[in-house]
This record gives sequence, C-alpha cells and structure tokens, in this order.
Amino acid sequence: MSTPQTPSAPIRGPEFWRRTFCYVTGLGLSPEDRAAYEADNELRKEQDECRRCEKNRDYLLRYSPIVRFMLKSVQRVGGDLSAENIKCLPCDGALRTGGFSPQYGIMLCQNRLDRGRMEDTLAHEMVHAYDHLRFNVNWDDLKHHACSEIRASSLSGECRWTREAFTRGVWDFTQQHQACVRRRATISVSLHPKCKDDAEAAKIVDMVFDSCFADTRPFSDIYR
Repeated sequence: MSTPQTPSAPIRGPEFWRRTFCYVTGLGLSPEDRAAYEADNELRKEQDECRRCEKNRDYLLRYSPIVRFMLKSVQRVGGDLSAENIKCLPCDGALRTGGFSPQYGIMLCQNRLDRGRMEDTLAHEMVHAYDHLRFNVNWDDLKHHACSEIRASSLSGECRWTREAFTRGVWDFTQQHQACVRRRATISVSLHPKCKDDAEAAKIVDMVFDSCFADTRPFSDIYR
C-alpha cells in the first residue's frame, strides 16, 4: 500500500467541506483517505500560520519602535535585516520561539508567536545579529554565547515585569529583571551542543553576567 502524499496546496471549496463532513462522521473515507485529509489539514494550518506570521513580521518591521531601532543599529554595523532574511517557519519543541544564524538570518516560529511575543523575539534575535557584527561573537565559545544571551534577554523587552507577570506567572518585584535575564540566558546556554548540563550553563552565565548585563549597546539604557 502506498503512503499518501502531502498535497502541494490544500483542497478548498465544496470538496473540502465534503471531506471534512466525512472525516468527522467517519462515513465514506478509507484509511488512506483519512491520512490524506489529515495531511491536507496540516498543510492548510501551516500555510495559515505562515501568512499570519508574515503579516505580523511586516507590521513590526514598519511600526515597532524597538524593531525599527534595531534595524538601524544592525545597519550601522554593516548588516542588513529585512523580510528577505527574517523567515517564518514551523518549529518543534517547547522552548524555542525563534533563532539567529549568521549565515541565514532570523527565524520566527510561526506556530508559537502572537504579535506581542513576536516583537520580543524579533528584538532578541536582532540583538544577537548586532552582537555578531559589532563584537565578532564566536558562537562556539560558551562565554561569548552566554554574554549575547544575557544582553538579548535584557535589552529586547522580554524580561519586563508585565511580560513576566501576565505571561509567565512570575510576580516577583525585587531584582525581577535580573532574575529573568539570568534564567533565560541559562536555559539558552544549556541548549548549546558544547554545554554539559544545566549546572555548567548556570556557572558560565554567572561568570560573565555583571559585565554583559551592564553593556546596553546600542541602547543608552535598558529598553522597558
């Protein structure tokens, strides 16, 4: 028996509703037809998520103050970020919402981000892009990686109190920002292929925290 192939474009119109009715009721669909319907539905979902992600990305590139500031900052150190190298893609795993690659640009997880979280994620990855160009970051060096993660979490706005409280349920007031930056940087470093475990990640972050947290370039102060 051949494996059903994922269609290049999802079926729409009356045929879609006929197949949906048959799928929900269990009438008139063979196992192969059910598998094909599920593949078609997954493709439809991915395409819808991609369109929504790209719409939010384009809005932020045009109107978000922090994103526009970081675009100009990256340009000043010789980089060029735009819709051409900021891509929306589906992501697996629970922790990741985006990523930066010196070769390819920025990835945004289209199945994880509303506009507010995308703004934080995009700003975070833009700090990585700035650091890569401005400071010649060696991403294989755990201290370099940790420093950029500390700066990105601190400067992007993702650790502001309202984001911590209303999105993550963290209601601390004392040293809340520093604790969030430390926690998120440690998680990121722990995922590095050269990091042995969470304890090593925490140790590396502690080693560079004070100097990297104090460095707010290209901002004059921490963006809240």
